[in-house]
Amino acid sequence: MIDTITWKKQSVELIDQTLLPQALVRKECNSLEEIAEAIERLRIRGAPAIGIAAAFGIVLGAQEIQADKQQVFLRELEKKIDRIAATRPTAVNLFWALERMKRVIQERISEDMEGIRAALLKEALNIQEEDKSICRKMGQNGAELLQDGMKVLTHCNAGGLATADYGTALGVVYAAKEQGKKIHVFADETRPLLQGARLTAWELAQNGIDVTLICDNMAASVMNKKGIDCVIVGADRIAGNGDVANKIGTYGVAIAAKAHGIPFYVAAPFSTIDMNTPSGEEIPIEERMPEEVTSIGGQDIAPKDIPVYNPAFDVTPYRYVSAIISEKGIARAPYLETFKAWENS
Repeated sequence: MIDTITWKKQSVELIDQTLLPQALVRKECNSLEEIAEAIERLRIRGAPAIGIAAAFGIVLGAQEIQADKQQVFLRELEKKIDRIAATRPTAVNLFWALERMKRVIQERISEDMEGIRAALLKEALNIQEEDKSICRKMGQNGAELLQDGMKVLTHCNAGGLATADYGTALGVVYAAKEQGKKIHVFADETRPLLQGARLTAWELAQNGIDVTLICDNMAASVMNKKGIDCVIVGADRIAGNGDVANKIGTYGVAIAAKAHGIPFYVAAPFSTIDMNTPSGEEIPIEERMPEEVTSIGGQDIAPKDIPVYNPAFDVTPYRYVSAIISEKGIARAPYLETFKAWENS
């Protein structure tokens, strides 16, 4: 697995995912604003990776502040946190990571500024290392659901590019491969930004997984004609009742899977489960620029000035979700009961 995001002393190096698969370019971010821009422009994406980037962004932000007085430093640091928090509203891992960083600040508030800066860096590195371990445990748990020779359909990208290690949904596939199971993945292209075509297909091929790329509107037909055994996707936020927010188009895939009697699995770290959000109705859905829909690779594909609706995510109701896989185990409905047990474990 390649490192999606790396701390480099006084900067953060990340793979610019907007350039894949044509070019593998590592972008160096030297400021909080560069991290914020990278998150907003999807240079770094995937809920766990966004959380890690946000944590490192706060480290850079703390280093940028030139202040003589602690009060001024803390006030400016709060503004930096607010800037990162405003980048993407749906992915709860972003806010989970920021809460961890804020907790460090509160715990070290009596220390000098250098002490706080050092503690923030340590916490960001901890978040990154924890995600690597979480990915491995999640993959092992989910691999129990896969048998040798299975055909798996996935939507968007939930692999190593979306995390610090080998991913959530794709991590399950990688773990199954490590167990000697042969898995064939059908990857939705995932319009409008083609994360499935550009990222998932590239990543799976790089890692020796049999992969077939399909258009989004082929998913139901492929389930019917190609003998898909299950669907595995990631998540950007999971409500307490098991409703799942994930890349736009996931809801339709879940409905098609239900209609064909195919299990629909969601793989996500426990940090993606938002116990403060009772259901999917309360999950904020990010809306993005119309240009993402009206053009591909800078080439216009729609009439000029046509109205566009471009939500980045949709919510799949829990009744379509067969199981939720995390590092803590596998949950099935009713989800809240298991989530509470996980929370206390």
